[in-house]
Amino acid sequence: MSVSPVRSTISPLAGITSTGSRLNAVDHEVDLSALQSSDIALGDVGASFTEDQKFFILRRMYLDGLLSLEHLPPSATFLIEKMESLTEEESLEILREYLVNFEDDCNISTADYNLIQRLVALAAADFGTSDGIKEKLGRQIDGKSEAADDSVEVGSSSAVDEDLPKADIQYEYHKITDLPFQLKVEVGLIAYHSPYATVRSVTEPYDDPTVPCETIRVYVVGIIWTAVGSVINQFFIERQPSISFDASVAQVFIYPSGVLLSYILPKWSLKVWKYSFDLNPGPWTYKEQMLATLCYSISGASPYAASNILVQKMPIFYNNQWVDFGYQVLLILSSQFLGFGLAGIMRRFVVYPVQSIWPTILPTIALNKALTLPEKKENIHGWTISRYYFFFATFFGSFLYFWIPNYLAQFLSTFNWMTWIKPTNLNLANITGSVSGLGLNPISTFDWNILNYGLPLTIPFYSTMNQTIGWIVGFVSIVGVYYSNHLWTQYIPINTNGLYTNTGKPYAVTQVLNEKGLFDEAKYQEIGPPFYSAASLVGYGAFFAIYPFAFVYELVVNWKVNSFALKSLFQTIKNFHRSNYEGFNDPFSRSMARYKEVPDWVFILILVISIVLSILCVKLYPAETPVWGIFFALGINFVFLIPLASIYSRTGFSFGLNVLVELIVGYALPGNGLALMYIKAIGYNIDGQAENYITNQKLAHYVRIPPWSIFRVQIVSVFICCFITLGILSFQMNDINDYCDPLNKQKFTCAYSRTFYAASVLWGVIGPKRVFNGLYPILRYCFLIGFLLTIPAILFKWYGPKKYTKYFQPTVIIGGCTVFAPYNLSYFIGGLYLAIAFMWYLKERKPGWWEKYNYLFSAGMTAGVAFSGIIIFFAVQYHDKSIIWWENTVMYAGLDGLGVAALNATISAPDGYFGPRKGHFP
Repeated sequence: MSVSPVRSTISPLAGITSTGSRLNAVDHEVDLSALQSSDIALGDVGASFTEDQKFFILRRMYLDGLLSLEHLPPSATFLIEKMESLTEEESLEILREYLVNFEDDCNISTADYNLIQRLVALAAADFGTSDGIKEKLGRQIDGKSEAADDSVEVGSSSAVDEDLPKADIQYEYHKITDLPFQLKVEVGLIAYHSPYATVRSVTEPYDDPTVPCETIRVYVVGIIWTAVGSVINQFFIERQPSISFDASVAQVFIYPSGVLLSYILPKWSLKVWKYSFDLNPGPWTYKEQMLATLCYSISGASPYAASNILVQKMPIFYNNQWVDFGYQVLLILSSQFLGFGLAGIMRRFVVYPVQSIWPTILPTIALNKALTLPEKKENIHGWTISRYYFFFATFFGSFLYFWIPNYLAQFLSTFNWMTWIKPTNLNLANITGSVSGLGLNPISTFDWNILNYGLPLTIPFYSTMNQTIGWIVGFVSIVGVYYSNHLWTQYIPINTNGLYTNTGKPYAVTQVLNEKGLFDEAKYQEIGPPFYSAASLVGYGAFFAIYPFAFVYELVVNWKVNSFALKSLFQTIKNFHRSNYEGFNDPFSRSMARYKEVPDWVFILILVISIVLSILCVKLYPAETPVWGIFFALGINFVFLIPLASIYSRTGFSFGLNVLVELIVGYALPGNGLALMYIKAIGYNIDGQAENYITNQKLAHYVRIPPWSIFRVQIVSVFICCFITLGILSFQMNDINDYCDPLNKQKFTCAYSRTFYAASVLWGVIGPKRVFNGLYPILRYCFLIGFLLTIPAILFKWYGPKKYTKYFQPTVIIGGCTVFAPYNLSYFIGGLYLAIAFMWYLKERKPGWWEKYNYLFSAGMTAGVAFSGIIIFFAVQYHDKSIIWWENTVMYAGLDGLGVAALNATISAPDGYFGPRKGHFP
């Protein structure tokens, strides 16, 4: 393959704007129409670079598989031109900032960071600005001084590289052979794209502000698919396992819908007041595609308040028939919009900082890129298929295959083969069972819907491994609690999230409530307290420990980033004309600085309106909830939202405030399950919806969508989703037979709502005082344990070996202990294999393939499962057309399917019941 000669005209390069300063938003912009007006060959760009240097840049960008160098992609053209314009002094300054800002960043590989250290040290020596060059080189590898010795010649990059450990030379670009040139290459990627390879793999390094974005077509397409998705997601949320119509699926339908409108709509210009709108501004653009996707994705999950309504109104739970449409509207609107107010503040903490990569959103961007942006032909390790065709091949393959484990041979989904060895062996069922056991099964499923439960191809590999440690700790703890019969756990199935009476029967809260739905002491003394399974006890203990741990650990370890955001917030309060982006100098923030921002007062106004709706809800209906509870929920979210969102933004691991809220409310309002459910609903959803909005803000940030555009479409989307959710809820509760029954044939067992219900009974009706002082006193010490654990964890993070501490995420480890009841290891072990294959092996050994196909594979498989699941349900499950044969029944034939306890209370327990004695109930 040869490089074409420099052509006589370079006019397409005029589409790349240059101001001479990377801090200027315009310096990150291009005119795509001009840039793509004619083909640009490799010889046309980077005039001062040699042919070998240009090839090096392509290899560094994993574009060396291009089948033709006569047609460079715009990203390569842009970055080569920007790299060429950088000076050595400017490059050195940028890399020094990098070393400070990304020290111990777990999403930056050690080899990449050490490369920058060597570049800075050698360049500083060449420029005569460093006297301690040998000492700097000596400390560069994992903090060890023996990496370089006194024989290192100052300014000799090759001498330094020869002394490096083999692990530090992973790729060609890690070996320094041309210092001035490699400075420009690495700085170009950092200053004009992203320091993270994962982000570079799905985003573009430039912005074209002339590309149509917020159009009438976006609202038409976005609203239609928001409505469709809201129906599907609410319908399947209470199915186990649930099926979601997520953003990747929505994108598949949004794209042809937008393209169709671009063909059929007339090219009219509409004028409303002083604003003009083009009904059809031309071809469907990548910004329109992403904005329509964001319109959907803010409503891509069932509102948390839906569980509140379901539990309150269903006869098998609280049976509050006063929960009418008016109450439901006030509850769902107030809880959904409360999070928007805090989201405005959170932008500075987890949207603008470049360290907040939000790994869970990357497949959405990858799919958006595959659907809408043209790409040049490449050969990557023998693969020549384009992103577009690869996605749809994966999508259709997944769609067809899912019929097998979900309908034809369901044992492939719940592959509890180890229990088939001896179906009547309870110990085997408890340890290895996928239905009611702990799921310790090396080959537990062939169903992508389960394999992908922990997002193994999305979250960083180190995060998966930290969670794995937590799974092991949780598993061992549950086994220890259960088989010692500690706290009467052998009288209850090992891994259930339900509540049980002291005779081992399901606990009915209505038996201990008065006519107002409040706690009745006399009835309680007859029935007794509810009891948790071993898995639930360990899970709650982990939750109680994680709150103080996460708060303290996150604020201490990441104090530098958080303190900068706090200062920015206070400066904005003092000066409302100050840009929110001031001080954030990464390429995406610099690009976004050209767009008008949504002021903080708009978010505050939404917050105030939501609070008013919440107050009306508790005042107009017998919700038995004091107004101060609303402000309590808001306050606790204000305190915890920063550390929770920060952890989520870096690791892909998230957890809510529901457990903490229910504990505090249970103490403050004992015996009041209704108040607990209401405050918990808004308390959790403030955090959940704020994170949801923040996530979408980051998506818009990556694609350079104006802040006001994303704000408007999401307000409309949430409003529509709320009312559609209420309609589907009504249908589910009134028209689906045996809805929420544990033996529901269509798998509508209401796992989420049962957990919600169980928590309201134990922590609301019974109250944490009775739980801690009487039933489970050990749980109260978990808060102290969590706080004390921060001390060794912080010390290890600061002073431990760098190669271990860099990827050490103790909050994620504790979170791994919470995955049980009713889920188990069978939902995660298969995903661990995928993470090892894709997020470690392929990412390290085949980075070009991984960058192009990894996220698309995840999106395609997920989209195929979701679409297939919807078709299967309405085709053969809604009107039952089940195939009754061994392949669909063997999973439930043994004790694993029955979910029984080891001990029968009526036979084994004193007086026929376990726990505290009657007359002495706590």
